[in-house]
Amino acid sequence: MTTAQGFRYDERADGTVVITHHGRLAGTLRGARAAEFLAEVDGDPQLVMARWTGNYRHGNERTAKQHPRNRG
Repeated sequence: MTTAQGFRYDERADGTVVITHHGRLAGTLRGARAAEFLAEVDGDPQLVMARWTGNYRHGNERTAKQHPRNRG
């Protein structure tokens, strides 16, 4: 699986973390969730942000691969 691309996060002065995907708002984290996110984001930030925003896996990858239109 390829890594997610296009995610950015900004930590604001009040402790809020804003996550964007290709310039559009993908999620806002506050309080304990923001602190937990910041502790986890050190590894691969793109995959962490994709997972935290729910844009990680949709469950239809296998179904789409088996669709007659997508068979080669």
